[in-house]
Amino acid sequence: MDRSAEFGRWKTQSLSKADLSRKGSVDEGAVEVVELLNSRDEFFTTSSCAGRILLLDGSTNGSGVQKQHCCWLLVTHKPCVKDDVMAALNGTTSDAVLKFEPFILHVQCRTLQDAQLLAVRSTHGLEVPLSHKGKLMVTEEYIEFLLTIANKKMEENKKRIGRFYNCLQHAMEREAISNPCSRIKEKNNPRFTHKNERNQGKRHDLPATQDSEKELAEDGGLELTATLFQGDD
Repeated sequence: MDRSAEFGRWKTQSLSKADLSRKGSVDEGAVEVVELLNSRDEFFTTSSCAGRILLLDGSTNGSGVQKQHCCWLLVTHKPCVKDDVMAALNGTTSDAVLKFEPFILHVQCRTLQDAQLLAVRSTHGLEVPLSHKGKLMVTEEYIEFLLTIANKKMEENKKRIGRFYNCLQHAMEREAISNPCSRIKEKNNPRFTHKNERNQGKRHDLPATQDSEKELAEDGGLELTATLFQGDD
């Protein structure tokens, strides 16, 4: 089996598996990016998160959801209010931390050249301790201040996802022009929907002088991990 066919088989198997995330489906804010990547023969996504605000407790004996040796007291993909955080803090018995995590996307890539298209780094997070050994160490006023920052980051994160999507479309268009065979395969891919096709028509709305690949690399509010397909030895 050649490398491309092997990657295609691996992709089909991966995308047919059940979604094991807490939600059980792709976050609404990440759907368009995920669908765009999965419509291409050279990529497929393995996990994603559109961005979230969460409150974690270091204790494993709390009342929240357990994950990675922490207790999730609160998690939301929408703006958060102080009352929700204060209510969740009632369940802390250890060191509670308020976090904002930006858009995260993990992608498998067929070749090194494909992976280079998706080079993105992240500098848009927030992580602040609120309690120690179950005792609140900050004021409610400070928590409200932190949430103002976190909610602004959430809104900016949403805008950056949109910019990333548009730049990724534009970069893929340029790649398709230089490699027409990729474009033909994309059109024949069952994951290439009419919605994708309509969105491609909008690519020309981008300024002609915009260097999309550079913007993909420099948009520091996103975290994307591109893993190169190694194949079977």
